[in-house]
Amino acid sequence: MEVRGLNKYYGTKQVVCEVSFELPKNKVISFIGPNGAGKSTVLNIMTRLLPQDEGEVLLEGKNLKKWNNKELAKKLAILTQSNNISAKLTVGELVAFGRFPHSGNRLTKEDQDKIKMAIDYMELGEFYNRFIDELSGGQRQRAFIAMVIAQDTEFIFLDEPTNNLDIYHSSNTMKLVRRLCDELNKTVILVLHEINFASAYSDYIGAFKDGKLFKFGTVNEVMTKENLKTLYNVDFDIQYIKEKPISIYY
Repeated sequence: MEVRGLNKYYGTKQVVCEVSFELPKNKVISFIGPNGAGKSTVLNIMTRLLPQDEGEVLLEGKNLKKWNNKELAKKLAILTQSNNISAKLTVGELVAFGRFPHSGNRLTKEDQDKIKMAIDYMELGEFYNRFIDELSGGQRQRAFIAMVIAQDTEFIFLDEPTNNLDIYHSSNTMKLVRRLCDELNKTVILVLHEINFASAYSDYIGAFKDGKLFKFGTVNEVMTKENLKTLYNVDFDIQYIKEKPISIYY
């Protein structure tokens, strides 16, 4: 997937300015930066939830606007910040929604196998018949990620997946993100405010500031004291293990 010259305006205010980059495959890529930097806006444009004013997003060399909805849903999945479901759904029913782009309401044996795999992978078997609104925040987040896994797309987009989770569930969620890449060969793109999580679990970082892409590169290339100070206007102290930053203090 490639992003070329994205621009987005809200009235006269430009919130995304000439953003271009190419996503490496089968990697975890985190978008970081201060509030209002354009991270989520770019992610929403890349998933066609939001139209750009200028520029283009290419998937397999084809402009994203030209993809059929059903075919696009077989290529990329997104989990947004707010996943409010008013219907009374069980975990099994929720995860089954991930197969809708493939089979609609008529689930095949392949669909059932994908659903079971996703539920087992997220260790949700005991909650299969439990209603979503009866789950804890961490369990509910795992159920939504299981739905994304069942969709079986190459690209998975997660907008602040650790938002409103405690440190235990946040760290477990990031471990699951890492497994999606390493074990299932997915390309995972996520917006994160927790720069320690971005440093520890990502392969690549896209750092945004004032609607522009400040830096895009490997963790080591982006997560330096100088870059972080420019991004957040704060002095940071960074600890390294095997030359990779693992703890960032300010």
